[in-house]
Amino acid sequence: MSIETSPIVLNVGTQWKKVENSTLVSPERVALSFLYIGSHFDSNQAFASHFESGVFAEDYSKAQLLLEKCHKNGLPDVIFINIPLVQVYLTLFCSFLKQKGYYSNLTIIYNETKLDAGKVRFLRQNQLVDDVLNINSDKIDFASRVQFLNRMKANAKGLVISQSGQIHEVMAINGHSVVKRSLDVILSSAAIIACLPVFASIAVAIKLTSRGPVFYTSKRAGRGYRVFNFFKFRTMEVGADKKISQLAHLNQYGSEGGTAQFVKIDNDPRVTRLGKLLRKTSLDEIPQLFNVLKGDMSLVGNRPLPLYEATTLTTNDSVERFMAPAGITGLWQIKKRGKQDMSVTERINLDIDYARKANTAYDLWIMVKTPSALFQKSNG
Repeated sequence: MSIETSPIVLNVGTQWKKVENSTLVSPERVALSFLYIGSHFDSNQAFASHFESGVFAEDYSKAQLLLEKCHKNGLPDVIFINIPLVQVYLTLFCSFLKQKGYYSNLTIIYNETKLDAGKVRFLRQNQLVDDVLNINSDKIDFASRVQFLNRMKANAKGLVISQSGQIHEVMAINGHSVVKRSLDVILSSAAIIACLPVFASIAVAIKLTSRGPVFYTSKRAGRGYRVFNFFKFRTMEVGADKKISQLAHLNQYGSEGGTAQFVKIDNDPRVTRLGKLLRKTSLDEIPQLFNVLKGDMSLVGNRPLPLYEATTLTTNDSVERFMAPAGITGLWQIKKRGKQDMSVTERINLDIDYARKANTAYDLWIMVKTPSALFQKSNG
């Protein structure tokens, strides 16, 4: 990697174009470029070696000037923001990007070391940035991460990026999204109305048989790592989440590198007697119909993951599962649910397989196959 303090240049095709005085980073690796917004740039910054070129701006105003000067010759692929979060300034910067038409073509990553939990929640809820990462980490392949996030944005616009990097418009993607959302709203609404007596019966049974609330709410990561509140009928004793570390040796999936990527415990001792019945019949999943109606989830997709699981799945061989929406049922449920011989890799591959093949006919096929998978072979 080479660092030059002046002048700033941006890689444009095979030429270097002078923009203004600042800093250049040009490691010869992946043909991607970045814009770094921060008060200083550390040449040992972990992400730098993953890109072919990059430019530096101390604040948002200088970043805006830089983007306006270079946009005709190609915008950077990603913006890394490494300054303390001031909500109004970031909102104004994003408004500028939208006004100029840059926003939908740029991936924005905020350095999580500059944020507390409340500010991370603000960014997630308002969807101002595409990801929040520790940009000093040497365990993340940032170029691959940026490519994944770019695919997510392209998919949302009805575009698909081929392996060669060419962008093609695919109308079927938008068509599928419209049909999928329409089915979700119609079927979830009908199911909620039909299940009202079941809702009431289960709620009464939970209150009579164990101490604690009727519903269990937790933060889950869905499509594109978007975090939302996930609803289920409570099937475990109060405080069950705090006992995960104590039961790690019972995890069906085991762990890789000392960290469990999924947690599934057969005959989980934290599950109540009624909870075992609810899980075996999958009745504990009914409240997720409200998640579907809200748009957090779909009827068919990949299971939304608890945050402690999702944070272990950011490597190149697993992030693609998050290109699919979160779902109540999916390929994993109908093929492997409740089986003891399923590895972490096998489950991730099933999720990726669905993300790649998802279409209306495939969703309908999965829904038809789901009833036979409702009764699990285990209580985990």
